[in-house]
Amino acid sequence: PREENEIAFSGLVLDKDAHECTLNEKPLPLTPTEFSILWVLASNRGRVISAEELFCKVWGEKYYTASSNTVMVHIRHLREKMNDSA
Repeated sequence: PREENEIAFSGLVLDKDAHECTLNEKPLPLTPTEFSILWVLASNRGRVISAEELFCKVWGEKYYTASSNTVMVHIRHLREKMNDSA
């Protein structure tokens, strides 16, 4: 199956090809890692993604307990950016 290159819902639009994100029609500047995290979460909306699964999909490395902090820090930054934009 062809992979989708755009996800849109609830005012959030992610364009994988352009690597751009908008929230409520306002550009949301994201780092490549933040974009990847948001893409994984949006692609799996309605499903709980563990920190371990998220880490493996975004970083492509084996997950260690210490990696949880890395994931949480990036999630916090994403939340801050999205709240500032809303």
